[in-house]
Amino acid sequence: MENATKCIHSGYTPKNGESRMIPIIQSTTFKYDTSEDMGKLFDLEASGYFYTRLQNPTNDMVAAKICALEGGSAAMLTSSGQAANFFAAFNIASNGDHIVASSSIYGGTFNLFNVTMRKMGVDFTFISPDASDEEIQAAFKPNTKAVFGETIANPALTVFDIERWAKIAHKNGVPLIVDNTFATPINCRPFEWGADIVTHSTTKYMDGHDATVGGCIVDSGKFDWMAHAEKFPGLCTPDESYHGITYATKFGKEGAFITKCTAQLMRDFGSIPSPMNAYMLNLGLESLPVRMKQHCANGQAVAEFLESHKNVAWVNYPGLKSNKYHDLAQKYMPNGTCGVVSFGVKGGRAAAEKFMKHLKLAMIATHVADARTCVLHPASATHRQLTDEELVACGVGPDMVRFSCGIEATEDIIADLKQALDSI
Repeated sequence: MENATKCIHSGYTPKNGESRMIPIIQSTTFKYDTSEDMGKLFDLEASGYFYTRLQNPTNDMVAAKICALEGGSAAMLTSSGQAANFFAAFNIASNGDHIVASSSIYGGTFNLFNVTMRKMGVDFTFISPDASDEEIQAAFKPNTKAVFGETIANPALTVFDIERWAKIAHKNGVPLIVDNTFATPINCRPFEWGADIVTHSTTKYMDGHDATVGGCIVDSGKFDWMAHAEKFPGLCTPDESYHGITYATKFGKEGAFITKCTAQLMRDFGSIPSPMNAYMLNLGLESLPVRMKQHCANGQAVAEFLESHKNVAWVNYPGLKSNKYHDLAQKYMPNGTCGVVSFGVKGGRAAAEKFMKHLKLAMIATHVADARTCVLHPASATHRQLTDEELVACGVGPDMVRFSCGIEATEDIIADLKQALDSI
């Protein structure tokens, strides 16, 4: 079955006389006939639901759809993309452990790793996605438990060489975690290139309508935890909080990671989306293939237009032949990358600010990957506390504009860009 069909049908199959759409199970608790029946759930001896802080049927239906889209074995929804990345990392790395990560990742994820998780005792080494195999290998330590990268980094738009990093991760006996938010499984399925765990901020293209915050973790079911049991005691030794269950032996490669993530982390942190949010996410998923096609077409057209405009200093978009990541983008995403384009306005900060004031269709917002075209001048917003010198040092110059193409008519988006650029 193709992904376009899975977006409509996977995750939920109604029986005779049941609702066509997934039901919204808006309940915190679930009733059982006997204490023994409920006890089996607490012992992980039976499947079912007892408290929505851990699991909810509506959420699981939507997670199952995303799992099918990625080609995984198990999945879970979280309350945000940040929660998904935290859970994915913390599920296998705890106090005293180490993770190797690409340095070109979303700023919120970088802060999560570099600040908050360091306070929890997890060490990180950040390596350029363009580093040589030797440089990446040198970052590994005896206590390294995972490798992390983004298919297309937000907002740097670097393309992660999944296959190369996966081979190095597996050589060191650890899984590769890939955030696939910008590409979505419509344009790239990281498991096919060797990734082991995939995460998403479903807030972006999957929802696609600026309606709900959410995240998802998908397990490929291919990483052999028991083959590296000494590295992953949380998965490969008895969990006394669940009567001595060893996840890797009880649930196998296909179910160990997500079961532990649910039974331990979701139990203790409770970062679960509401069933209503999951329902709305499912509505977005149904149109994802159609929208991604238009997002990418608009992104490509906008990037090509910007390259030819006299008031544009530079353009960054993996779909451009002039882009340093074009070949990698063609390898992993031959049908398109995403709808986000970054560029610099000639004249620096003042010119960029003037350009922003003249936009009419594009919506000024911190959001990206939405049905509506969104635009941001980081130097005036998310990075406004930095000097021009500091902006350049972190790769977000004062002239930079991040432009997220929506699904409007291509001609209207370009017309808006043209009149705003011509006004400078």
